[in-house]
Amino acid sequence: MKGEKTNKKEQPKEVKIGFSTNNSAPKIVSKKSSKSNREKSGIPSYVANRMARRIAFTTGIPTLSGMGVFVGSYFLISKGIAEISPTITLVSSALCFLVGLLGLSYGILSASWDINPGSFLGFENIKPNINRMKDAFKTTQNNISS
Repeated sequence: MKGEKTNKKEQPKEVKIGFSTNNSAPKIVSKKSSKSNREKSGIPSYVANRMARRIAFTTGIPTLSGMGVFVGSYFLISKGIAEISPTITLVSSALCFLVGLLGLSYGILSASWDINPGSFLGFENIKPNINRMKDAFKTTQNNISS
């Protein structure tokens, strides 16, 4: 034991567990985490913010419209302005929510990964982002297989 040499690669990561001052859950901090590994994996913050803005717009408006259909049809029926079938209310609301679901995918796939924000609608970013997603799934499958 005393004269043995140990290989640094074989040593486990040193992990430190600590509590923050606001009594939240413990956080695990690795001393050997490298900045290059964090930069290589994941979505850059400027891209994530761009995605969030697009998702809020393309999902938020249709979702609010879907809820507004219920409120509007209730108002029209209760005031005796129009006789609206519950089926029409349900189908039109469901269509709004479906558009919101499609907007979620569109918001993610249309965001530019460049530092510059790109165009307003982002149609040119959909194909490259689909290819990125396919590559990420291939990499994941290769890592699981190995």
